[in-house]
Amino acid sequence: MTTPDPLLDTVEQDTGPSPQWSVLWLHGLGADGHDFAPIVPELVRPGWPALRFVFPHAPVRAVTINNGVRMRAWYDIVGMDFPTRADSAGIEESLVQVGALIEREHARGIRPERLLLAGFSQGGAIILSAGLRRQVPLAGLIALSTYLPGASQAASHLAAAATSQPVFMAHGTGDPVIPLVHAEQSARALGDMGFDVAWHRYPMAHQVCAEEIRDLGDWMERRFAL
Repeated sequence: MTTPDPLLDTVEQDTGPSPQWSVLWLHGLGADGHDFAPIVPELVRPGWPALRFVFPHAPVRAVTINNGVRMRAWYDIVGMDFPTRADSAGIEESLVQVGALIEREHARGIRPERLLLAGFSQGGAIILSAGLRRQVPLAGLIALSTYLPGASQAASHLAAAATSQPVFMAHGTGDPVIPLVHAEQSARALGDMGFDVAWHRYPMAHQVCAEEIRDLGDWMERRFAL
């Protein structure tokens, strides 16, 4: 396995001067860091602290399930079977890269307890995997339309302090890309490990909806109030 470049290119948006919090948000398969930037004005509310949204671009790699076409991806998807479809080496590379971005935020004055880690679809799988291993807890994990790879063995990676990180997890009941059952199983697995999981489901496909953004805003507001 080659050593990945530890610092990815990013798209950034600050909601005010001298941000006090950061939100590190990972996109889904085939998208890029611009994909979720438009959500910022829909999500942010008056009275919130100044936030820095950081949207990294995933590396470009061949994706087996898409006939080997090269695209931005956090890991290769090697088949249709959910328990074994994720390329473990690619996940490990992405965890290193996400860790480097978290460290950069720390160097810019954002302590881990003021950083939220978010991800959609494949990006969500990475942030859940990263959250499990956090020796120093973050402010919370936001997992949208996603699942936890290798959920049945995930407890073996669990860091002692990781379960203090609250989790917002949301999914569409009609998601054809990641069926709801896999998200539900992941939410249960996280709960069984001791995570406080705020689980939400919406009548939608593989996407984000307005009600979900409102619920996420409520959850984030509670984090800022602590």
